Amino acid sequence: ILLANYVSGIIEPIQSRTVMIRFSPLPKEAVFARLRYIAENEGVKVSDDALEAIYEFTQGDMRRAINALQIAATVSKAVTEEVVAKALGMVSPRLLRETLYEAVKGSFGKAATQIYGFVADGGVGELEIIKQIHREMLRLDVQEYVKPEIAYIIAEAHYAILRGAHGLTQIYGALAKVRRLLKSV
Repeated sequence: ILLANYVSGIIEPIQSRTVMIRFSPLPKEAVFARLRYIAENEGVKVSDDALEAIYEFTQGDMRRAINALQIAATVSKAVTEEVVAKALGMVSPRLLRETLYEAVKGSFGKAATQIYGFVADGGVGELEIIKQIHREMLRLDVQEYVKPEIAYIIAEAHYAILRGAHGLTQIYGALAKVRRLLKSV
Protein backbone atom coordinates (compact mmCIF):
# COMPACT_ATOMS: atom_id res chain seq x y z
CA ILE A 1 0.00 0.00 0.00
CA LEU A 2 1.33 3.40 -1.01
CA LEU A 3 -0.05 6.64 0.33
CA ALA A 4 0.60 10.07 -1.16
CA ASN A 5 -1.02 13.46 -0.91
CA TYR A 6 -0.59 14.03 -4.63
CA VAL A 7 -0.35 11.57 -7.50
CA SER A 8 2.68 13.46 -8.77
CA GLY A 9 4.49 12.25 -5.65
CA ILE A 10 4.62 8.72 -7.09
CA ILE A 11 6.81 8.01 -10.12
CA GLU A 12 5.09 6.98 -13.36
CA PRO A 13 6.26 3.32 -13.47
CA ILE A 14 4.72 2.72 -10.05
CA GLN A 15 1.58 4.69 -10.89
CA SER A 16 0.92 2.46 -13.88
CA ARG A 17 0.93 -0.63 -11.64
CA THR A 18 -1.33 0.66 -8.92
CA VAL A 19 -4.98 1.39 -8.35
CA MET A 20 -5.73 4.90 -7.16
CA ILE A 21 -8.34 5.21 -4.45
CA ARG A 22 -9.40 8.73 -3.61
CA PHE A 23 -10.91 9.41 -0.23
CA SER A 24 -13.83 11.76 0.10
CA PRO A 25 -13.77 14.45 2.77
CA LEU A 26 -14.92 13.33 6.19
CA PRO A 27 -18.17 14.73 7.58
CA LYS A 28 -17.83 17.73 9.84
CA GLU A 29 -19.23 15.86 12.86
CA ALA A 30 -16.59 13.11 12.60
CA VAL A 31 -13.74 15.61 12.38
CA PHE A 32 -15.13 17.66 15.28
CA ALA A 33 -15.55 14.58 17.48
CA ARG A 34 -11.99 13.42 16.88
CA LEU A 35 -10.49 16.86 17.40
CA ARG A 36 -12.45 17.30 20.64
CA TYR A 37 -11.20 13.90 21.83
CA ILE A 38 -7.59 14.81 21.04
CA ALA A 39 -7.90 18.26 22.64
CA GLU A 40 -9.42 16.81 25.80
CA ASN A 41 -6.65 14.22 26.14
CA GLU A 42 -3.96 16.85 25.53
CA GLY A 43 -5.43 19.36 27.97
CA VAL A 44 -6.29 21.91 25.30
CA LYS A 45 -9.50 23.93 25.30
CA VAL A 46 -10.92 24.33 21.81
CA SER A 47 -13.92 26.48 20.89
CA ASP A 48 -16.60 25.52 18.37
CA ASP A 49 -15.55 28.48 16.20
CA ALA A 50 -11.99 27.14 16.20
CA LEU A 51 -13.22 23.73 15.05
CA GLU A 52 -15.21 25.41 12.27
CA ALA A 53 -12.12 27.33 11.16
CA ILE A 54 -9.99 24.18 11.18
CA TYR A 55 -12.60 22.29 9.15
CA GLU A 56 -12.85 25.18 6.72
CA PHE A 57 -9.09 25.21 6.26
CA THR A 58 -8.67 21.43 5.93
CA GLN A 59 -11.83 20.66 3.95
CA GLY A 60 -12.52 17.38 5.76
CA ASP A 61 -8.97 15.97 5.68
CA MET A 62 -8.49 14.44 9.15
CA ARG A 63 -4.70 14.32 8.94
CA ARG A 64 -4.51 18.01 8.09
CA ALA A 65 -7.12 18.83 10.75
CA ILE A 66 -5.09 17.11 13.46
CA ASN A 67 -1.95 18.92 12.28
CA ALA A 68 -3.83 22.24 12.29
CA LEU A 69 -5.04 21.63 15.84
CA GLN A 70 -1.50 20.77 16.91
CA ILE A 71 -0.10 23.94 15.35
CA ALA A 72 -2.81 26.09 16.97
CA ALA A 73 -2.25 24.40 20.35
CA THR A 74 1.43 25.38 20.24
CA VAL A 75 0.33 29.02 20.02
CA SER A 76 -2.18 28.82 22.89
CA LYS A 77 -3.72 26.19 25.19
CA ALA A 78 -7.06 27.91 24.59
CA VAL A 79 -7.64 27.46 20.86
CA THR A 80 -10.04 30.02 19.39
CA GLU A 81 -10.91 30.96 15.83
CA GLU A 82 -8.42 33.84 15.99
CA VAL A 83 -5.64 31.54 17.23
CA VAL A 84 -6.34 29.07 14.41
CA ALA A 85 -6.33 31.83 11.79
CA LYS A 86 -3.06 33.28 13.07
CA ALA A 87 -1.38 29.87 13.41
CA LEU A 88 -2.41 28.68 9.95
CA GLY A 89 -1.77 31.93 8.09
CA MET A 90 -5.37 32.50 7.11
CA VAL A 91 -8.02 35.11 7.75
CA SER A 92 -10.60 34.35 10.42
CA PRO A 93 -13.62 33.03 8.44
CA ARG A 94 -15.98 35.24 10.49
CA LEU A 95 -13.86 38.34 9.87
CA LEU A 96 -13.55 37.57 6.16
CA ARG A 97 -17.32 37.06 5.90
CA GLU A 98 -17.91 40.48 7.48
CA THR A 99 -15.36 42.07 5.15
CA LEU A 100 -16.90 40.50 2.05
CA TYR A 101 -20.36 41.63 3.12
CA GLU A 102 -18.94 45.13 3.50
CA ALA A 103 -17.34 44.89 0.03
CA VAL A 104 -20.50 43.84 -1.81
CA LYS A 105 -23.16 45.67 0.23
CA GLY A 106 -21.47 48.45 2.20
CA SER A 107 -18.34 50.56 1.92
CA PHE A 108 -15.92 49.15 -0.64
CA GLY A 109 -13.14 51.41 0.65
CA LYS A 110 -13.50 50.09 4.19
CA ALA A 111 -13.41 46.49 2.92
CA ALA A 112 -10.32 47.21 0.80
CA THR A 113 -8.57 48.65 3.85
CA GLN A 114 -9.42 45.54 5.86
CA ILE A 115 -8.12 43.24 3.12
CA TYR A 116 -4.92 45.27 2.93
CA GLY A 117 -4.60 44.80 6.69
CA PHE A 118 -4.92 41.03 6.33
CA VAL A 119 -1.89 41.05 4.04
CA ALA A 120 0.24 43.83 5.53
CA ASP A 121 -0.45 43.34 9.23
CA GLY A 122 -1.68 39.76 9.39
CA GLY A 123 0.88 38.31 7.01
CA VAL A 124 -1.74 36.35 5.07
CA GLY A 125 -0.84 35.64 1.45
CA GLU A 126 -2.99 36.91 -1.38
CA LEU A 127 -3.44 33.38 -2.73
CA GLU A 128 -4.83 32.18 0.60
CA ILE A 129 -7.17 35.18 0.72
CA ILE A 130 -8.48 34.58 -2.81
CA LYS A 131 -9.10 30.89 -2.00
CA GLN A 132 -11.01 31.85 1.13
CA ILE A 133 -12.96 34.49 -0.80
CA HIS A 134 -13.95 31.85 -3.34
CA ARG A 135 -15.34 29.55 -0.63
CA GLU A 136 -17.20 32.37 1.08
CA MET A 137 -18.61 33.92 -2.09
CA LEU A 138 -20.23 30.65 -3.09
CA ARG A 139 -22.07 30.68 0.25
CA LEU A 140 -23.69 34.03 -0.45
CA ASP A 141 -27.45 34.13 -0.29
CA VAL A 142 -27.97 34.90 -3.98
CA GLN A 143 -29.82 33.26 -6.83
CA GLU A 144 -28.16 30.06 -8.02
CA TYR A 145 -27.60 31.26 -11.59
CA VAL A 146 -25.34 34.06 -10.29
CA LYS A 147 -22.95 31.76 -8.42
CA PRO A 148 -21.14 30.41 -11.52
CA GLU A 149 -20.52 33.99 -12.64
CA ILE A 150 -19.08 34.83 -9.21
CA ALA A 151 -16.91 31.70 -9.31
CA TYR A 152 -15.62 32.71 -12.75
CA ILE A 153 -14.70 36.21 -11.57
CA ILE A 154 -12.82 34.84 -8.56
CA ALA A 155 -11.13 32.17 -10.72
CA GLU A 156 -9.88 34.83 -13.14
CA ALA A 157 -8.31 36.74 -10.26
CA HIS A 158 -6.80 33.56 -8.82
CA TYR A 159 -5.27 32.69 -12.19
CA ALA A 160 -3.87 36.20 -12.62
CA ILE A 161 -2.23 36.02 -9.19
CA LEU A 162 -0.71 32.65 -10.07
CA ARG A 163 0.69 34.21 -13.24
CA GLY A 164 2.40 36.95 -11.27
CA ALA A 165 -0.11 39.79 -11.21
CA HIS A 166 -0.29 42.01 -8.13
CA GLY A 167 -2.44 40.11 -5.64
CA LEU A 168 -4.23 42.95 -3.91
CA THR A 169 -5.11 44.59 -7.22
CA GLN A 170 -6.64 41.33 -8.44
CA ILE A 171 -8.60 40.84 -5.21
CA TYR A 172 -9.95 44.41 -5.27
CA GLY A 173 -10.86 44.06 -8.94
CA ALA A 174 -12.65 40.76 -8.39
CA LEU A 175 -14.64 42.14 -5.46
CA ALA A 176 -15.58 45.23 -7.48
CA LYS A 177 -16.82 43.00 -10.33
CA VAL A 178 -18.83 40.85 -7.91
CA ARG A 179 -20.29 43.99 -6.33
CA ARG A 180 -21.32 45.32 -9.75
CA LEU A 181 -22.77 41.91 -10.71
CA LEU A 182 -24.84 41.67 -7.53
CA LYS A 183 -26.16 45.21 -7.97
CA SER A 184 -27.33 44.34 -11.49
CA VAL A 185 -29.42 41.31 -10.45
